Amino acid sequence: MAVDTTTAAPSHPEGDEGGEEAVRPLLSGAPAEVEDEELDIRYAPYARRDAYGPMGRGPLSAAQVARLVLAGVVLLPLRLVAGVLLVVAYYLVCRVCTLFVGGVGEGRPRLQGLRREAVLRAGRVLSRAMLFVFGFYWIPVSDRSFPNAENSVSKLPLIGLISKCLGCIFVQRESKCSDSKGVSGAVTERLHEVSQDENSPMILLFPEGTTTNGDYLLPFKTGAFLARAPLQPVILRYPCRRFSPAWDSMDGARHVFLLLCQFANYIEVVRLPVYYPSEQEKQDPRVYANNVRKLLATEGNLVLSNLGLAEKRAYHAALNGLLCQS
Repeated sequence: MAVDTTTAAPSHPEGDEGGEEAVRPLLSGAPAEVEDEELDIRYAPYARRDAYGPMGRGPLSAAQVARLVLAGVVLLPLRLVAGVLLVVAYYLVCRVCTLFVGGVGEGRPRLQGLRREAVLRAGRVLSRAMLFVFGFYWIPVSDRSFPNAENSVSKLPLIGLISKCLGCIFVQRESKCSDSKGVSGAVTERLHEVSQDENSPMILLFPEGTTTNGDYLLPFKTGAFLARAPLQPVILRYPCRRFSPAWDSMDGARHVFLLLCQFANYIEVVRLPVYYPSEQEKQDPRVYANNVRKLLATEGNLVLSNLGLAEKRAYHAALNGLLCQS
């Protein structure tokens, strides 16, 4: 289980502290006449704090524009070509390893033995190479200890087969379930496999279901906690000065463009000790989820917020309305 955070300028609304809940806004979105500052306060978890401003369309100095143009001409093409070559290489590995293997059409090839080992090892090497190409040259990893303690992705060219070989669970955001079992059922089944078979690949979950600017922690989905199995909380931080790699409020194409045009990007990984649920937490997944969330908020110095994906979309719609009028 991992949580995305971004190290940037503090963006807590006045009166908020680390252990308090942020105020929940109306789902209908803000009217067009509301100023940017008011929107940033109202939808604080999604407000960008980097040099590019709301939706990545903020004003830039002449020096920043020149730097961006130079990166777009030189750095961007090189990274795109290298990235595509790495994806193609991994696709070929997955294609070879899934020859004469059943389950590909159902979304999860049953890979075993050397086939599974080849996919995992190639995935680790090529994923790290992809991060390096994208500017994540160094990734500090720290371990902390306590005292006593089916959708659009599956159909993408190249990426679809790779994600199936990695055992991804595909989620349709607009639907209550991704298949007949539902998302929670699929996650629970996979978690039971992991806990009962040490050779079964681990599953990585992002329980918030969306991203923020890194100062806040959103409510957790309970699907990850229904299996009542132990988990290892992980915090991902993205320290930044100019462009924040966190995808909080920006369209995908603009985000990728700015990410690839930044010479160096940074990420830090903080692994907390394995969390073993108590009997009470096993009986109530909401208690389990809430306790893990509070732990991550404390260790990551994050503000608890009760906003969600609906509020994020309302914020985007309000920002787009203001930007169109300006």
